[in-house]
Amino acid sequence: MLDRLLGRASLKARIDELEEEKRHLQRQLDAEEERRAEASTERQRAEEEANRLEDRVTELQDRVERLQADAGDRAFRVEEALRGERLGEVLNRLESLETEREGVFTAYVADEHDLPEAVREAFGDRADLVARAAPCLAVTDDAGLLSACLSVPVPPEPFAAWDDHVELDRSWFEPTGRHAVALVRSDLFALGEYDGRERVAYHGFDADLKSQHSKGGFSQSRFERLRDQQIESHVERCRAAVEEVDPETLYVVGEGSVIHEFADAADVTRAVDATGDPEDALAAAVRSLWTVRLRVP
Repeated sequence: MLDRLLGRASLKARIDELEEEKRHLQRQLDAEEERRAEASTERQRAEEEANRLEDRVTELQDRVERLQADAGDRAFRVEEALRGERLGEVLNRLESLETEREGVFTAYVADEHDLPEAVREAFGDRADLVARAAPCLAVTDDAGLLSACLSVPVPPEPFAAWDDHVELDRSWFEPTGRHAVALVRSDLFALGEYDGRERVAYHGFDADLKSQHSKGGFSQSRFERLRDQQIESHVERCRAAVEEVDPETLYVVGEGSVIHEFADAADVTRAVDATGDPEDALAAAVRSLWTVRLRVP
């Protein structure tokens, strides 16, 4: 009663209200400090994770650079041009290899820019060398003891397979049966008919091709038109000579600018560098056609 008379009751009530408000504000302050502490912890964790990922990216970039440098420096362990008896010996070794089921991998890789995933898996870090050797027949085994890439004079359709033996056909690498090889250049033609490696017939001729534009007289453009007409006439004469023989298997080799004209008639076309008179040039072209390049990754 005395408190009410003196007005202390209302002051005590006000004090209680302020105390409660103080406790509420303290709880808010404590909660805010806790939130800030959690936020700081989360921020620290995020920074640590960002630093970890940045270090990982740097590590991977370094690894990629090292691998690229290694790939650029990596070389074939063996490179050899095979022909004749030596080629036969290498093919015999490959054919004689036998393993357990799916112990040997063979693939014909036609394009260095389109390396099949199966080839990448089979050759691992040597796959870049297989791509460099393409087009080629690529051979390896599951133990890593065998590794070889061979150029293929008569390429098959692309394939890739594991088996218990090396998948190859001798006719891909060596002349078999009766066939003809035609050497076509803009300035000469030579055709040989063969039974295996033995030549049984020959026919050849030079082209009447104007090779130099004299000063004066007709213009350069007229000279070039005349020369193009002479080459066209020569190619028609070459085609007629091939059709007279009409071989079962025809290989057309020679100058890249003209052999494409025989793509419809030839089983294989191949650009080769063969010079000399027609008969000597044909011999050089045949030797080049049936030379197999062996490269060991």
